[in-house]
Amino acid sequence: MSDAAEEASKPVPADLAGAIAAEAARIGIIVPPDAAARLAAYAASLWAWNERLNLTRHTDVGRFVSRDVGDSAALLAHLAHGERVLDVGTGGGVPGVILAILRPDLRVELSDSVAKKARAVAEIVREAGLTIPVHAAAAQELVASRPAGAARFDTLVARAVAPLSKLLSWFEPRADSFGRLLVIKGPRWEEELAEARANRLGKKVSIRRIASWPLVGTASESVLLEIRTAG
Repeated sequence: MSDAAEEASKPVPADLAGAIAAEAARIGIIVPPDAAARLAAYAASLWAWNERLNLTRHTDVGRFVSRDVGDSAALLAHLAHGERVLDVGTGGGVPGVILAILRPDLRVELSDSVAKKARAVAEIVREAGLTIPVHAAAAQELVASRPAGAARFDTLVARAVAPLSKLLSWFEPRADSFGRLLVIKGPRWEEELAEARANRLGKKVSIRRIASWPLVGTASESVLLEIRTAG
């Protein structure tokens, strides 16, 4: 197929919005029509940028909805109205961008210490017609710079960023400077937690599994861990 023919065969945003809405309905994720259109604009921009910079492996509607939208939607029940949320190591914008689309009441910000990824996701956000602050900085630095006041982060969210040992080394010393950290992990989470404990991490925080959901098409599941100051 020629480049022109391949381009012509790609879904236009309206078609993509319909495909996203249909796939979400098929697997039981509620996506309002206006949110489906915004998700389509975001996915179209993300996939175009992915051809230049490796930002995601989920480059079709099925994987985008089941993994990216699914994981993000699973967080929503655990976020209160109006929370200030920081997406740690956002990469291509998941879950932060999708949280902002599905819950406009949330005050979402994105961070990535890799400057070229931060620049790319800032362009993706702009091209999708969204207004979400993007920081080319390590999340732990942002947290440390906002320990109190209205700009303090209520919740940090992290998915596919680092093992628990590394996350704890970054955020446990700063646990008093934010509300909590929600981490999406796969079936190895208990091994990662044991490794962190062996490295004498996690003593100053509580770590709880608060939710789980199946990985569509597999026998595995994702889990949601909540990390916050002990007591």
